[in-house]
Amino acid sequence: MENYSIPNRIYRSFGKRLLDIVASLFALLMFSPVILLVLILQLFFHKGKIWFRQQRPGYKGRLFYILKFKTMSDSVDANGNLLPDVQRLTPWGQFLRKTSLDELPQLLNILKGDMSLVGPRPLLIEYLERYNERQKRRHDVRPGVTGWAQINGRNAISWDQKFELDVWYTEHMSLWLDLKILLRTVKKVLWAEEVNHTGHATMPVFKGNNYDGAE
Repeated sequence: MENYSIPNRIYRSFGKRLLDIVASLFALLMFSPVILLVLILQLFFHKGKIWFRQQRPGYKGRLFYILKFKTMSDSVDANGNLLPDVQRLTPWGQFLRKTSLDELPQLLNILKGDMSLVGPRPLLIEYLERYNERQKRRHDVRPGVTGWAQINGRNAISWDQKFELDVWYTEHMSLWLDLKILLRTVKKVLWAEEVNHTGHATMPVFKGNNYDGAE
């Protein structure tokens, strides 16, 4: 059941956005030397191609451009098609993902208001039509750099588990839950836990399901 307490209403209305602005500004200042170093190394390891920029659905499904440090090459097969992710992920890109440094540019997405520090991860546009009614509720809040699913399995759990955790978060979002998620995220990043799904460089493609959301 959703938490409709007055403190949570206040937090949902403007407290969360205020926290996002203050925290992302602080993080940009604190990590500015790291960001500068990664920018320089990106020029070397990815031949001057620094950014990964792609449209993703955000709050209520509205599209925005997510920004990350590039972690894959643009290698193609004989027919000009991109090779599978696992073959294009560079050693440097693997390090960026393992340490979550590739996510640092999303602090700019947070300042713009496209994202939040905490929320369901923004996925691919084509997934929108594959969600059942319950899964669509993950878009009732802004997408996040980290989230409840990320600290409870990240890419090591199934899509069904991930979506259920996302929806649970939208129903229980609060200041204390966000702080808990942020603290546990730091631990996950330091220990580089559950970065990849078994046998994949990224999560396998979500192809939809037959679950109708009934309880």
